[in-house]
Amino acid sequence: MKKIFSVLLLFLLTAVFVDAQSLKYPATKKTDQIDDYHGIKIADPYRWLEDNNSKETAEWVDAQNKTTQDYLSKIQFREDLKKRLTELWNYEKYSAPSKVGDYYVFSKNNGLQEQSVLFIQKGLNGVPEVLLDPNKLSNDGSVSLSGLAFSKDNRYFAYGISRGGSDWREYFVVDVNSKELTGDQIKWSKFSGTSWYKNGFFYGRYDEPRAGEELKQQNQFQKIYYHKLGDDQKEDKLIWEDKNNPKRLFGADVSDDENYLFLTVSEGSSNNNMIYYKDLSNDSPITPLVDKFEARYSIVDNLNGKFFVFTNDKAPNNKLILIDLKNPEVKNWKTLIPESKNVMQSVSIVGEKIIVTYLKDANSKVSVYDLGGKYLYDVRLPSVGTVSGFGGKRNEFETFYTFTSFAYPPTIFRYDVKNNKSELFRKSDVKFDPSAYETKEVFYKSKDGTKVPMFLVYKKGLKLNGNNPTLLYAYGGFNIATLPSFSVARIPLLDNGFVFASACLRGGSEYGEKWHSAGMFEKKQNVFDDFIAAAEYLIKNKYTNPQKLAVQGGSNGGLLIGTVINQRPDLFKVAFPQVGVMDMLRFHKFTIGWAWVSEYGSSDNPDQFKYLIKYSPLHNIKKGTTYPATMVTTADHDDRVFPAHSFKYIATLQEKNDGKNPTLIRIETKVGHGAGTSTSKSIELTADLFSFMFYNMNLSPKF
Repeated sequence: MKKIFSVLLLFLLTAVFVDAQSLKYPATKKTDQIDDYHGIKIADPYRWLEDNNSKETAEWVDAQNKTTQDYLSKIQFREDLKKRLTELWNYEKYSAPSKVGDYYVFSKNNGLQEQSVLFIQKGLNGVPEVLLDPNKLSNDGSVSLSGLAFSKDNRYFAYGISRGGSDWREYFVVDVNSKELTGDQIKWSKFSGTSWYKNGFFYGRYDEPRAGEELKQQNQFQKIYYHKLGDDQKEDKLIWEDKNNPKRLFGADVSDDENYLFLTVSEGSSNNNMIYYKDLSNDSPITPLVDKFEARYSIVDNLNGKFFVFTNDKAPNNKLILIDLKNPEVKNWKTLIPESKNVMQSVSIVGEKIIVTYLKDANSKVSVYDLGGKYLYDVRLPSVGTVSGFGGKRNEFETFYTFTSFAYPPTIFRYDVKNNKSELFRKSDVKFDPSAYETKEVFYKSKDGTKVPMFLVYKKGLKLNGNNPTLLYAYGGFNIATLPSFSVARIPLLDNGFVFASACLRGGSEYGEKWHSAGMFEKKQNVFDDFIAAAEYLIKNKYTNPQKLAVQGGSNGGLLIGTVINQRPDLFKVAFPQVGVMDMLRFHKFTIGWAWVSEYGSSDNPDQFKYLIKYSPLHNIKKGTTYPATMVTTADHDDRVFPAHSFKYIATLQEKNDGKNPTLIRIETKVGHGAGTSTSKSIELTADLFSFMFYNMNLSPKF
């Protein structure tokens, strides 16, 4: 009995030590910075945290991280969770192969490698050889591959790398036969790939930023260059620039037959764009094909001077059209595959067939057409879920696709285009029994009566008693759909009785452009209402209750979480706003933030300022409010959403929260917005987030 009492006392002492009200947050100084927005004075006392190069900011970051790690270190099951996640993560992961001449190229991770390795093999049954191992590019996994393109003759390939997760890319070239670097190097490229033409490639870049401002400075005046193999980058030929429009983004792509260069011109992230082209066979001038920002256009392929174009022009659910260069006027455009009730998500042309992926209530559906647009048949998929792939060339008769769902680990299929047959190519060997879990799609009504889909995943035998711990995830913006996907990270949650809920909010592309536009600009509140209604549905239908409900979102989803816990703090017990856009008055002043004005609006516009200030997470934290237990996450190399968003937000939350729940920030190093994060850092982050969640729900998980 004495021993039992001692253990109990130790547990109680530990619990008291970790209690939120005993937390002492680092002191964060306040300044008297005040800005005038159209006659309205707005204080910004933590503006100094925007200086990411100052010693003072660095000391604040160190102090915040120490506070967070001290808190997490007292959670007794944290290491057990990390161990369990490591076990689950440790399985072979493959990408779908791409055909390169007589060879196939794919990536593979043995399980716990920091970065996946690129392999090449001759034929489907050939012996794989390492083509490029990014794990040798750094000693900590902080350098990742980002972008890969083979020359038309398959003799060379260009690959991009990201250092520390930054959006900046460096490109190098490798001789396929010798697997040796050629000596070519491209720097200061961002939001661009490489597109080969003859003995070189086109790419986009910016001027070199000021020293120390690489991760903060606004990205303006992107240019398109042509790099010839063997030349120094300073000798590259300028192909395209726009001196009058500093915030335009350009993309360059060469047709498979090397007859045409296509230039995509966009403004911001609205996805509307213009298309220019150049006939490379006779070195004609660059000519506009679409010269207005009225819709989205994407060149799929060309055939004898006719362009297959994917567009939402007068078709919110998208369609495929044909533009003949002999008669390129809009009145002569021909619709090949018209808009339907399902959203046309992607189009590829392989094996002389048009393969179209659709979304039906956020589930994938694949249909095949002939080159004239006549429907032929559907591709049979394993179940309800998400499909990606179907890449290749028009004269190739095989392609590959990957299928996944919440309880269906990513599985690669080889597709015979001629015979409409799929065969299993590679299956994920995850230590996971899908038959033990249940997935269902429900529909609920938002505040204005709009029907919104949501996926629910849980272990079979769940009782609707209103007491199940639940994690609700969403994104809701930028025309990005939230689709069924598998994650090993969720298995420990499901095995401990969690419900995982994924809501498909307005602002995404689940139901086409109308669904997207219903969550933009002054209608952004619809997104927050959709999310709040999802939480209310889960509570009303006895899945959970406010003391057992956690919410998570990243980037635009971080904005979502920051906003909803301001508007309805009573609904949620735990919140994870990750790499979020938290300052809606200044987001456009850093890196590529100006591009989001086409989605959100700008505080520089007096009318748009009025609705931005109403929901901006930073500016709507109310003093004395009981906020959920909150862990903000960001990273030092995030040059997509500048970390100061999260810095200023958490400083304000720590100042104004009533103190009953912890409000912490976790700031990672040598990591960016998320892409390319190493395996070990991904596991550590997940372990920290979920340990925090279990602990603050007063749960004792078993792993």
